[in-house]
Amino acid sequence: MSLVLDARQRAMLEEMGVKVWLPTARQAPVVVPDEPQADVPVDDASVPVAALAARPIAPPPSPPPVAASPRPVAPAARPAQPASTGAAGASDLRIGAPQALYADEGRAVTGGWLVVADMPPGADGRHGAPLAGDAGRLLDQMLRALQLHTGTAPVHLVRAHRAVAGAPVAEDDADFEVAFDAWAVPLAPRIVLAMGPLSAQRLLGRQEPLGRLRGQAGRLPALGPATHVVATYHPAYLLRNGADKARAWADLCLAAAHFERHAG
Repeated sequence: MSLVLDARQRAMLEEMGVKVWLPTARQAPVVVPDEPQADVPVDDASVPVAALAARPIAPPPSPPPVAASPRPVAPAARPAQPASTGAAGASDLRIGAPQALYADEGRAVTGGWLVVADMPPGADGRHGAPLAGDAGRLLDQMLRALQLHTGTAPVHLVRAHRAVAGAPVAEDDADFEVAFDAWAVPLAPRIVLAMGPLSAQRLLGRQEPLGRLRGQAGRLPALGPATHVVATYHPAYLLRNGADKARAWADLCLAAAHFERHAG
């Protein structure tokens, strides 16, 4: 998968408030230093980082079309929710079934990207279209900047949220601890992108703030040695904190580098 952007992709990044410096032939990508970070990558992959302009994001006037796709079939039998997971607050974390983004007939289902994002449902217990709203449009722009909409690899979205006592529960709502592996293993993703602190802490098995979890690649033993998980900021957070857009783009580039290394 190539990260070389065409004119349309560069225009979309400009719409996000992103300024991209493209390398000339046979030159290394330009690396723009950010603020000193305490995070140290735990993997030996190099991190291609593109600089982003830290200015407010002006969302496009209308959401992009999202092709409908049938949801993967939920596990036939679901074990009872464990009384305790051993991680603080993890026992009430809920998850919905994966949804295919940029669906296309004949596209492979396995070996792609799995985006796990912190997205609470609405008051009726249901989620809207995955790429709707300002945050959804920004997510779409981020994925398109990596050319994930082109069909070279499947992309699935899973939405995670805290359970709320007395709130309506969606039909596919399940305990994160029980359902994640059951839904993710058949997809065999090469990269799991955890967007938000709930998803990142659960998948990495650590309770530090998101700022200390991002910028590195971890492993998910249940999904095999070729699968890595990279944590980053949720688009809704980036809409409020434009200064962290550069770090989010660095995380996406890190995830893309691992995907290219382990794909196929």
